[in-house]
Amino acid sequence: MSQPLLTLDFLDTPTLPTPAVDAATHAHEPSGQVRVQAATRTGKSRKLYIESYGCQMNFSDSEIVSSILFEQGFDTTDQLEGADLVLLNTCSIREKAEQTVRMRLSQINSHKKRNPGLLVGVLGCMAERLKSKFLEEEKLVDLVVGPDAYRDLPQLIQQVDGGQKAVNVLLSREETYADITPVRLNSNGITAFISIMRGCDNMCSFCVVPFTRGRERSRDAHSIVQEARDLVAAGYKEVTLLGQNVDSYKWASEDGSESVNFAQLLERVALVSPELRVRFSTSHPKDITDEVLHTMARYDNICKYIHLPAQSGNSRVLKLMNRTYDRPWYEERVLAIRRILGEDCAISTDMIAGFCSETEEEHQDTLSLIDFVQYDMGYNFFYSERPGTLAARKLADDIPLDVKKRRLQEVIDRQQLHARARYARMVGRVHQVLVEGRSKRSEEQLSGRNSQNQVVIFPRGTAQKGDYVNVLVTSTTGAALIGEIV
Repeated sequence: MSQPLLTLDFLDTPTLPTPAVDAATHAHEPSGQVRVQAATRTGKSRKLYIESYGCQMNFSDSEIVSSILFEQGFDTTDQLEGADLVLLNTCSIREKAEQTVRMRLSQINSHKKRNPGLLVGVLGCMAERLKSKFLEEEKLVDLVVGPDAYRDLPQLIQQVDGGQKAVNVLLSREETYADITPVRLNSNGITAFISIMRGCDNMCSFCVVPFTRGRERSRDAHSIVQEARDLVAAGYKEVTLLGQNVDSYKWASEDGSESVNFAQLLERVALVSPELRVRFSTSHPKDITDEVLHTMARYDNICKYIHLPAQSGNSRVLKLMNRTYDRPWYEERVLAIRRILGEDCAISTDMIAGFCSETEEEHQDTLSLIDFVQYDMGYNFFYSERPGTLAARKLADDIPLDVKKRRLQEVIDRQQLHARARYARMVGRVHQVLVEGRSKRSEEQLSGRNSQNQVVIFPRGTAQKGDYVNVLVTSTTGAALIGEIV
């Protein structure tokens, strides 16, 4: 059953063109949609309703939560009415996302007044950051659970059933949920996420993730490879390896006899099956090595697409952001991608417009970096101060909102110019496309993605979901490629 999506009006939505036209939302970037877990109907006595906000790591975590609670007697439902437990898996990356969740909690509490037995909880990044306000001051929820405490959910629910509020937002240096098989309710049966690490050690001055998700820890490489094998056996054709910074993945066995870095893990997953496409997100520019790029070049089933957030095109601003690289370093990494993987390798980015003290000249540097790289996709935002971050403590949020919005629009316009050109250069070529399902445009058309993560739409013919087909691209909308099977 396909999952319902609640479309929201985010001011800071991803720059088009993006792959969201006919394909799954990108595996890292905050989305303008809310994903609702699809229903299971196995006859269990209680019903769980989950909405997931933000990045695909949250969507992946909701599958883990569904698995934990399924074992405790909960079916999932895709309808708020009739639910016994409502959980919102939240994002704290931007103020707008938090405002959206607060509004949604108010709506759910109106529903709870009509159904006093309903339990309401908040999971994820907002849970850690706003636990006291949610539970004690605003009294919006019954339980608050951080991203490292999902195993404790059954006990916390029992506590709430007993008439108490419940909270666990403790961060862990070990938790990876490696032994839990996710209930892949939001999957199309073809593509799936595999979480390979959790947390982040990169203390970017604008970001709350290290405070809400804790320190980096990498999952056992053998469990990752086994999960990929299990997915292939179940008919899946594509996996995305997820982490706040996948390139910093590093696992060692307890006896010290084995160690695996990200390039080596990527190779192990690619070797599971030549029919299994492998993607990953997200890469930090300071960590993406030539070893990773050469591994990508060596295997045809590793997709030629890299999300490489720049955040700014100016070295002074990057230093204020504590990104630990400067513009020349970033440009050198882009040149390495082009040299090792070729001009067709797609690159996407995140950009922040109007960061603290950014001058007009420094903003122009961001535009010129977009010109230098010619990104295929962009996920661009104006700066939103997050309480508790280094920037909030040490730097003045001194760029007026109207200036931030104007600069953001200029970033969007410049990015769209290059993205359309990158799509246009694919016209006249044959692309291998993994069919993900019917196009939203028509029942008579199918949709899938090529290696570059670009959406390709084509007449149905005899192709089925999960097939690899060769499509001759004949035109582009600027946000998708249009073609015919050859």
